[in-house]
Amino acid sequence: MYIIQNSRQSAIQVGLLLPLLWTVSGCNLFPPSSAQPSLGQRGRPEQADGPVAVKTAKAETGSIAGLLTYTGTTRPDQQVMLRSQVSGEVTDLTVDVGDAIARDDLLAQLDGNLQTTSLNQAQAELSARRAETAQAQISISDAQSALVQAEATFDQAQVDASRLRRLADQGGISQQEAEAAELAVTNAQQAVRSAQAQIAAQRQAVAAAADRTDAQQAVLAQTQRQLSYAGLRSPLTGFVLSRQVDVGDFVDSGATLLELGDLSSLKVNVEVSELDIGRLSVGQSAQVTFDAFPDEGVTAGRIEQIAPVADATSRLVPVQVSIPNPNGRVGSGLLARVQFSPEQAARVVVPESALALGEEGSTVFVIEGEGEQAKAVARPVRTGTSGQDRVEILSGLSAGEAFVVQSDRPLTSGQAIRLSILSE
Repeated sequence: MYIIQNSRQSAIQVGLLLPLLWTVSGCNLFPPSSAQPSLGQRGRPEQADGPVAVKTAKAETGSIAGLLTYTGTTRPDQQVMLRSQVSGEVTDLTVDVGDAIARDDLLAQLDGNLQTTSLNQAQAELSARRAETAQAQISISDAQSALVQAEATFDQAQVDASRLRRLADQGGISQQEAEAAELAVTNAQQAVRSAQAQIAAQRQAVAAAADRTDAQQAVLAQTQRQLSYAGLRSPLTGFVLSRQVDVGDFVDSGATLLELGDLSSLKVNVEVSELDIGRLSVGQSAQVTFDAFPDEGVTAGRIEQIAPVADATSRLVPVQVSIPNPNGRVGSGLLARVQFSPEQAARVVVPESALALGEEGSTVFVIEGEGEQAKAVARPVRTGTSGQDRVEILSGLSAGEAFVVQSDRPLTSGQAIRLSILSE
């Protein structure tokens, strides 16, 4: 009785297992490398030359190059250090850190008493130089008058000497009187030459005085400019980034008072690996995100500058990206994550499993015909870059053509095929 009951339980278990085994043995499993030829209706294997089950796809264009992601730091598009050009005490500061400023706004004021004193001295010296020039010009007028008088005396002396020489020759007067008249001509001529030399000297004096006046005029202009430096004005429109002094501090010429920045646009400096720099170019687009503003989304930027020299130790190349910042919300010194999409021409990309290696190189099986007339034809292709289980096809396959991705057994060119349900 016990043996009969166990036999019935074994029969029931075998009966339950048979349908499950039948179901498994009737499935066509992928990948084809593990698939076995299925049994026909009479339990015989299918013929080896029958249609091969294949999975197909249509060739599409794309790129296997992934995004390049780097981190950098923001800085203003324009950043200046406002420095004092004169020494003095800070008497007023009209702005503080974070304040918005406009071009030519008065930001700080220094004590200008020293410059004012220098200005007064320069003005007094200029007045003296101008008086000197005027006096030299008057001397020229006096010398010109003396020359006119000397020339008149000379002319008269010549007339008198000529007349007296005729009288002496006629015996009307003595020779001594004629000779005295001729000597007077010589003296008058010498007086004319002296007056001419005096005029030339006075003209040189006037020119020298004019040069000294011009030089003093330049000194006065410089002193006035230095006095204007006591008021420090903004050279740009933007924001105050930092402040280094307080009211009452004494600063020397060249000392920094304020740091200013134009935040209407920002620059992000990133260090790019030498292995990736060949995939970037000036003007290329970039996407920038900020950890400080996760809700802001992606900001579109562009590569503005690629340094021609890499760091000798790290082999990293500085790349500068420019991004808009119209509201000025993103400040300087923030962490920025920059993604570059490498510029690359669209090419046909296929899975690596679609390639077969032949005597002439890589081959792709292309589908020709439809329905029962469909067949796989081997076509040589030239491959390019590979990655992420995909490979570029440079020639031999066009976008839109159907090709074999997988098959349940090795293919030969021209072999009949049947499409799996996963085929495109």
